[in-house]
Amino acid sequence: MRALRWGLRAAASLIAVPILFFLAAFAGALWPAGGSWTNQPPDIRIGLLRGPIHYDFALPIDPDLRADFTYALPPDATGWMIIGWGSEAFYTTAGSYSDITAGAIWQAATGDAAVLRIDYTPFIPNDFPNVIWLDISQTQYNTLRDTIKATPLPDASGAPQRHPQKGFTATDSFWRAKDRFHLFRPCNQWLAEQLTAAGIPFGAWTPTPQSVTLSLWWNARN
Repeated sequence: MRALRWGLRAAASLIAVPILFFLAAFAGALWPAGGSWTNQPPDIRIGLLRGPIHYDFALPIDPDLRADFTYALPPDATGWMIIGWGSEAFYTTAGSYSDITAGAIWQAATGDAAVLRIDYTPFIPNDFPNVIWLDISQTQYNTLRDTIKATPLPDASGAPQRHPQKGFTATDSFWRAKDRFHLFRPCNQWLAEQLTAAGIPFGAWTPTPQSVTLSLWWNARN
């Protein structure tokens, strides 16, 4: 009987932990952070590209952005730069769900070095179903760009360090990044931190793509 009780308790814990995690993510998405839309004109449009488990930034490529990311963007790049942050073990190997391994998931959950993935595309349709457009002020955008620009982990000379893993497209690349990835600070939380640091209204803790979507809806510019 004692073994049965312990087994039931263990099973209940396994069920309760993910439920509590998603409930906390729901609350974190609604908990206000960042700034306010008051007196913030909608000068610049950025995109948030939605995937099954991850959001990426889509930033408009202009001469300033090309200058900031010369190491990852060719001089003739136009359109949109796509950039995201994630676990080295998971992000550099999971080109599709079939590539995901239990070891990479465990490494990501328990703590892993971080990488940036940078790509670019000449065009994203306004009605593209997997993008959420966000109109922000020039001041907010400048701060956002500066915080993202400061994310690569520099080498001894101060230059960004390219990761040896080959990308998934003909134009993307991986770069070693600052800070560490773990269960409570995953890729979607990094995105939230970049937005709130720029004074953009957003949820305080958004570890899941669902919480990002909820926070975008809750904090939408009216």
